[in-house]
Amino acid sequence: MFGSPDLTQTALAGANYCRRLASAALSMKAALPVLAAACMGFALNSCSDANPDNGVVISVKDQRMLLIKEGRPVKSYPVSTSKFGLGDRRGSNCTPIGRMEVAKKIGNGAPSGAVFKSRQRTGEILPPNAPGRDPIVSRILWLRGKQDSTRNAFSRYIYIHGTPEEYTIGQPRSYGCIRMKSNDVIDLYKKLGVGSEVHVIKGPLVNTHAGKDYFASQTKYLPAAGS
Repeated sequence: MFGSPDLTQTALAGANYCRRLASAALSMKAALPVLAAACMGFALNSCSDANPDNGVVISVKDQRMLLIKEGRPVKSYPVSTSKFGLGDRRGSNCTPIGRMEVAKKIGNGAPSGAVFKSRQRTGEILPPNAPGRDPIVSRILWLRGKQDSTRNAFSRYIYIHGTPEEYTIGQPRSYGCIRMKSNDVIDLYKKLGVGSEVHVIKGPLVNTHAGKDYFASQTKYLPAAGS
């Protein structure tokens, strides 16, 4: 009985099973920190206000953006659109007019003023209005077109992003993107999710329903000249 082939095979199978269990336990132990980090990241993102149902309207005339949260206008930010005008032709350096959406979000957790090149951090951090410098900083919201007039936005690398040239905000000075102050783009990054709508319009915000609702209670806002 002791040397029975059946018992020997059973013993070997049991030993192999135990080894697999031990290996699985070691793998689980090694994976626990990764799982914990992933859960923490999920929890932090869940607590964020980022929501694809939130969106923005950007007025080229006003050089201002209006944040729409849960269907209500809640905040406005000064921006800078292209100094080359409006359009979506490749190589034009123009800002597209029409409806787009956030396709990718880049820069989560980066410090204010962190410099990006080809959407990767360089390790450099610039203060606002650093002399002679004009890179992309702080956050990037990469836009994708949703209609014919914006169809090239993604391939043209049209972003909402931070700029160190904060003194230019409120004037059309970009090369096609929508520029913001670092603190403002970091705040906006927390509010918009992938899929959030970005609508660029030519006219003033007060000509939109959301703009009328928002600015009716804002004594500091003055419409653009001639609007």
